[in-house]
Amino acid sequence: MKLLDKIRVIDMTNVLAGPFATMHLALMGADVIKIENPDGGDLARKLGNVPKLNKELMGTSFLAQNANKKSVTLNLKTDEAKEVFRRLVKTSDVVVENFRPGVMDRMGFSYSVLSEMNPRLIYCAISGFGQTGPDAFKPAYDQIIQGLSGVMAINGDERLNPLRCGFPVCDTVGGLNAVLAILGALYHRERTGEGQFIDIAMLDSIMPLMGWVAANLLIGHQQPVLLGNDNFTAAPSGVFVTKDGYINIAANQQKQWEDLADTLGLPELKADPRFRERDTRKGNRRLLTPLLETKLRENTTAHWVALLNAKGIPSGEILSLEAALSQPQCQHRKTIEDVVTPGVGEVKLFNLTAQFSKTPGKIESPPPRLSAHTEEVLVGLGFSKEDVKLLAKKGVV
Repeated sequence: MKLLDKIRVIDMTNVLAGPFATMHLALMGADVIKIENPDGGDLARKLGNVPKLNKELMGTSFLAQNANKKSVTLNLKTDEAKEVFRRLVKTSDVVVENFRPGVMDRMGFSYSVLSEMNPRLIYCAISGFGQTGPDAFKPAYDQIIQGLSGVMAINGDERLNPLRCGFPVCDTVGGLNAVLAILGALYHRERTGEGQFIDIAMLDSIMPLMGWVAANLLIGHQQPVLLGNDNFTAAPSGVFVTKDGYINIAANQQKQWEDLADTLGLPELKADPRFRERDTRKGNRRLLTPLLETKLRENTTAHWVALLNAKGIPSGEILSLEAALSQPQCQHRKTIEDVVTPGVGEVKLFNLTAQFSKTPGKIESPPPRLSAHTEEVLVGLGFSKEDVKLLAKKGVV
């Protein structure tokens, strides 16, 4: 049995935050029906670094987060398509959309309208700023939210700040927040039979991830300090230079610090008043780091990683993205799976990373070609194959 077996999701989303959310629902076994405009579909179909795939509407950005979904095309500007959509809503459990506030209302598909058709429906709206408030109708992309949330302000150091995260962290976290909320709403419905409206804002979603930094300001009244690759909670904890590159060391506990000093052959630092206690070490990290790096430069990163981890001192290489994606631990966990996609070939896609013992989720079908499942879904709603052909001829599907 799949975790979300027999749960049908109408996916009205585009590009990133929404598709990332619905992909997770699909990987958990939900029947996710992606509604796309017949004229090109999801914009992500044209986004990616492989022009040939973009032209085929199977861009890498689309491939990355649409496995296990079905693609149905509907021109919702037509009355016939709206009727198809209504029939679909009556048979569904969840609707997810990431339009700007008001778009679904203008199409005649607000939550109040849809919930009258299906009181058990869970409707999740994902947007940059939420459905209400002074900024609700402003356009929002990931980098805009990174700037407005304070994320860019706390990244980097005095040489490079503000600094954005190297991937769309706000979009991604917004999607994950939506998944969490939808699962909670499904549980509530299981107990009460009630559907409900969920309002997800990317701005709201990302800010709690800065919990410790924000708490130091909100409770301790301490402004963030720009430390680059150093950990503000402890020292020595951060990135250090070795003979052939860099190493991450996180000696966050007093014993780990003392063991590190001994392992590097610097036992005298343990008694040095500048480094003896945690808080004084943090305050003197710029004096401490060069002393440690003098020893670390004597051998390779691999040597130090093996030695320090054996001593219980957390450490690790700083891998390239390519090396990270192919590392043995990820292979063991099956984090990435080879998926054969018709017309594209074999592509590597992320699996569901939560590993359930009784209801495991995985990729079972490749990201769909545009409109690949229109006939299948509409026939399931009671339309004949001839009806579908006629709707296609009229530009409805």
